[in-house]
Amino acid sequence: MSAQPLTVRPATPPECRSCNSSVPVDEHFCPNCSRIQSLGRHGDYFAFLGLPRRLVIDAQDLDRRFRDLSRKFHPDFYYNATPAERLASLERSSYLNDAYRALKQPVSRIEHLLTIEGFPIGKSDEGAAKVPPGLLEEVFALNEELDEIRDLRESGADAATLAARLSTARKPIEAKRDEHERALNDASEQWDRQTSAPPDQRRATLETLRQLLLERNYITNLLGTIEREAAAHG
Repeated sequence: MSAQPLTVRPATPPECRSCNSSVPVDEHFCPNCSRIQSLGRHGDYFAFLGLPRRLVIDAQDLDRRFRDLSRKFHPDFYYNATPAERLASLERSSYLNDAYRALKQPVSRIEHLLTIEGFPIGKSDEGAAKVPPGLLEEVFALNEELDEIRDLRESGADAATLAARLSTARKPIEAKRDEHERALNDASEQWDRQTSAPPDQRRATLETLRQLLLERNYITNLLGTIEREAAAHG
């Protein structure tokens, strides 16, 4: 797979509308006149919040950065400002909320990193029709168990028996989910250690993260299937 990181910076720095000075795309305010800048082209939530592209982050630091920027961008401060500044405050406030939600949770943080590094996982249901190779055994066993449970239900088995069988069917899938959580944590820590690693090593880690997330999504779908079957029995 040949992937290229997402380019989030324009070819030339944007200019401040107030003083025409060049302003780096990651700056929220003009270094020359201190006016808030229009959002323009962005795409990197880490840079927007002043964070490096790391997957293990300090939650308290993230919260602090979010609160600080929320105050600085709040539209109430720009009530008497120019229309361009009022719009900029709204754009940056909205984008800040998106960035905070994405980086606050480990999985969405990984998804965003993959996107800006050129390894997007696509839609959340990607891979749903194709069983990931690492899950073939679990999927085969679960489908057999669910078929047997449905046969039992149609033959009039009592609710307690069906519930017990579903609980048994759920355990190996939950175990696989926990295994993937540990693998994601390990791969995330590996990425953070690779700041100065060769590009091929970093790409390999990104591909590992991508595959783990695709498998995690499939596991979530399997657990959803079990829950729907349980609801049908209820």
